[in-house]
Amino acid sequence: MLGLSQQQMADLIGVTYQQAHKYERGINRISAGRLFEIAQVLGVPVGFFYEGLENRRGSDLSARQRMCLELARNFTSITNERHQEALSQLARVLAAEE
Repeated sequence: MLGLSQQQMADLIGVTYQQAHKYERGINRISAGRLFEIAQVLGVPVGFFYEGLENRRGSDLSARQRMCLELARNFTSITNERHQEALSQLARVLAAEE
C-alpha cells in the first residue's frame, strides 16, 4: 500500500530480504518486538495487524470445540474439589461406554 519493495521494507526493519520474504509468506513467525518495529515503520498501531480476528475466532470453532471450551470453563469454576472429582469420574465412565 505504501509502495515499498520487499528490500526497502527489509532495510527499514533491519532484516535481510530473505527474512522479510519469509515473514511475508508466513514461513517464519514474527516476534512481538519485530511486529512493533514493522508497525512503527508503516505508521500504524500494532492492532492494525489483528483487525477482524476477534470475529473470526468464534466462527472458526466447531460446535464440539465450543462445547469443550464451555465445559472446561465451567469445570474450573467449580470450587468444591469433591464435585470436580465426581464430575471427572462421571466423564470417565461415560467415555468408557462408547
